[in-house]
Amino acid sequence: MTLYARFAAHLNLALDALVLAGDLPAGLERRAVTVEPPRDPSHGDLATNAAMVLAKPAGTNPRALAEKIGAELEKLDEVATVSIAGPGFINLTLTDATWRGELVAILDAGDDYGRSAVGAGTTVNVEYVSANPTGPMHMGHCRGAVVGDALASLLEFAGHKVIREYYVNDAGGQVDVLARSAHLRYREALGETIEIPEGLYPGEYLKPVGAKLAAEFGDKYVGAPESEWLVLFRKTAVAAMMDMIRADLALLGIHHDLFSSEAELQAVGKPEQAEAWLRERGFVYDGVLEAPKGETPEDWEPVELPLFRSTQFGDDQDRPIKKSNGAWTYFGADLAYHFQKAQSADQLIDIWGADHAGTVKRIVAAVQALTGGETKFDVKLVQMVRLLRDGEPVKMSKRAGNFVTLADVVNEVGKDVVRFTMLTRKADAQMDFDFAKVVEASKDNPVFYVQYAHARVASLQRRTAEAGIACADADLSLLDTQELRLVQAAAQFPRIVEAAASAREPHRIAFYLYDLAAELHSLWNLGKDDASRRFLIPDQPALTCARLYLARSIGQIVRNGLRIMGVEAVQEM
Repeated sequence: MTLYARFAAHLNLALDALVLAGDLPAGLERRAVTVEPPRDPSHGDLATNAAMVLAKPAGTNPRALAEKIGAELEKLDEVATVSIAGPGFINLTLTDATWRGELVAILDAGDDYGRSAVGAGTTVNVEYVSANPTGPMHMGHCRGAVVGDALASLLEFAGHKVIREYYVNDAGGQVDVLARSAHLRYREALGETIEIPEGLYPGEYLKPVGAKLAAEFGDKYVGAPESEWLVLFRKTAVAAMMDMIRADLALLGIHHDLFSSEAELQAVGKPEQAEAWLRERGFVYDGVLEAPKGETPEDWEPVELPLFRSTQFGDDQDRPIKKSNGAWTYFGADLAYHFQKAQSADQLIDIWGADHAGTVKRIVAAVQALTGGETKFDVKLVQMVRLLRDGEPVKMSKRAGNFVTLADVVNEVGKDVVRFTMLTRKADAQMDFDFAKVVEASKDNPVFYVQYAHARVASLQRRTAEAGIACADADLSLLDTQELRLVQAAAQFPRIVEAAASAREPHRIAFYLYDLAAELHSLWNLGKDDASRRFLIPDQPALTCARLYLARSIGQIVRNGLRIMGVEAVQEM
């Protein structure tokens, strides 16, 4: 059990003792009680709000209750001092032995340090990327792909079962446009000179698809009516695009567990099943939408459509699930897809681009209706990334059809740089990705700064061995207060993991690793001016081994955090 979890357990036992003594009533709700670092480090090592939270329901004075709780906690061997601040906050200072014990716990747990059971095995479906299968991945997809994949890893590390899912939008008009674009490239492969009209996909990535079709069918479909080749060309082109998308995602180390087809969803009648289910419960009715606000189009006519009662869940109007021609609206198909996902998961998370913000309320309403509110559902919006080179916008790619491909970016700067950078800001904040800055060797580049911390630890291990110092054991009593302060920062990793998983915010791991790296670099740099503060002192092997043990523990946490982010820890730089 890690330090913060252990002290939460100590606190619960202290509260139980007060209940037995009659100082607290039994059955008080304790979920809001926390154990965390105090805002001001001078106040101690740990702080709890227990007295502040429990005093009112217990009908007592918070400070008086804090004194009683503090007296129980003061009995612990791990606690050096207890102080009461303000109206009833309890601050604890721990013994140096406690921090040394946590250092041992870090290396004993190894790759599992920070792993949590807070997820309790609940199944979470994380749907991310889900780009239209109409071309290669571009940098507009990249951030959502990384955020979704890192979130999935974070939730697994926090004890959830995770399904990584990609929704293939292969039933809309965009895939018909893809088929027509492929038909042009098919004719081109047979020797025809073509011009790509407005509205079709101009990217050269469709040339191999055209060549494959030409090799397989010859000129059979050159002059044939569209009805004869559209479905075939659509199926072939979508399959080729999905192969390309999987390959692009693999460059980022991203692999989904499940690819769900919209076309297959509709073919087996899932939207009809969802509509019937909702009608039975009064959530879908036949009605007429109000005329569009502002100037009404001349061709607008009131048409009766099946409408979902999204206003019942806070939306500003009820939403049609079918079009006037009987085809499913995007919302209608999406509603059925979420109904399907909810059958195999306790919680759903969608990672969407910020341009879909306007549709969040209705799909959240639909999932509430479809699951009776039993399935927790979050939509995480991800802002676009602006690509720069030395501060100037990056030129588009002719091959891709006027956008910058993910593959080009990964091949230039590397998977780890791309993944880490995408997590250096909160997902719903705008981001600039400057090719020069993300590979810069400076403190201002978080990717470099964190990787450099791990490389320093690896270098220290090598240099210690080269100096002939064997560290089978380490006397951790040689570590002083300044060095143990680094352990305090390291010990926060498990609670950061739980908080990040609870908030569905993987960027918190990146922020934490940067702060931890800064603490290590700060301690390391003291040795530049003071030889006694160096981690490697050849004529003091015992002290060197103790400091190496400390450094290895920090390296372990950096590796664990980077693994959640899908980034490999480097051994040298």
